[in-house]
Amino acid sequence: MTYRLPSLNALRAFEAAARHLSFKDAGEELSVTPTAISHQIRGLEDYLGCHLFHRMTRSLELTREGRAMLPKVREGLECFAAAIESTRSRQAAGRLLVTSPPAFANRWLIRHLPEFTAAHPEIQLHMAASIGTIDARDASGVSGLEGLDVRDDESEVSIRFGRGQYPGCRVDRLFSPRYAAVCSPRLLLGMRPLDVPADLRRHNLLHDESITELLDRPTWSEWLQIAGVSGIDPAAGTHFSDPGLVLSAAIDGVGVALASMPLVEAEVAAGRLTVPFDIVIHRTQAYYLVVPEAVADRPVVTIFRKWLIGEAEKVREG
Repeated sequence: MTYRLPSLNALRAFEAAARHLSFKDAGEELSVTPTAISHQIRGLEDYLGCHLFHRMTRSLELTREGRAMLPKVREGLECFAAAIESTRSRQAAGRLLVTSPPAFANRWLIRHLPEFTAAHPEIQLHMAASIGTIDARDASGVSGLEGLDVRDDESEVSIRFGRGQYPGCRVDRLFSPRYAAVCSPRLLLGMRPLDVPADLRRHNLLHDESITELLDRPTWSEWLQIAGVSGIDPAAGTHFSDPGLVLSAAIDGVGVALASMPLVEAEVAAGRLTVPFDIVIHRTQAYYLVVPEAVADRPVVTIFRKWLIGEAEKVREG
């Protein structure tokens, strides 16, 4: 169907002038001059072949035709606005870029996503992993806004590991990792017992050296000191430059690793890893959801934030 319609600007000018009964007030609302409003309405009247207003010295009055036309024009403009806003909202709510530390993304976030994607199939997630989301010792310059273009329709949030001070953003603390020694259950059943911490002298220590500037990384030296064990070289063993390789080596029985418990919950639950001792190292640093204020109220961000905080609460309760 072909629609023969006057210009949208003319219809907007008519609706505003009819509501205010003033070309001047209508012009102020639409950011144009009263003369421009008058010209738009005159063109609309020429198109319709009738007058819409009685123009008096100091006032306007709708004609019979104008009164009949106003409700439908207003309804039509509201429908246009609703359709456009609905489409814009779906577009804005349809894409979300989430950037997080590699180990967090691989070992925790991805494992929890099936529930989210099943509940919100309309949201298109774009996942990225970056060591740039891990605060170094000197993190005073971190704002959480790096690379953000607020003019971009795509919503972008990040999950950072650090102190939680990110100016210009809404920040939610998710959870703080608890570090413990983990190993393959096979080591507990082998020829070399692993009954007490001192038994580690018979096993290979696995070290994560992926980010040398990481804030307060737990070390075997610290763990052994807490355990009250001496006579073991805390630097001995196998060193890795990737946290994923450390956990893979532990799962395969290569040795014993220090791991963030929330990030290995699935491996422990499945029996691929076990925690032989109840010695735990706590840290003040934590994982934070960092949302720039410019996108914080977008529907897709609100939905993801509510879900992620709920999942993090399960970790803290556990």
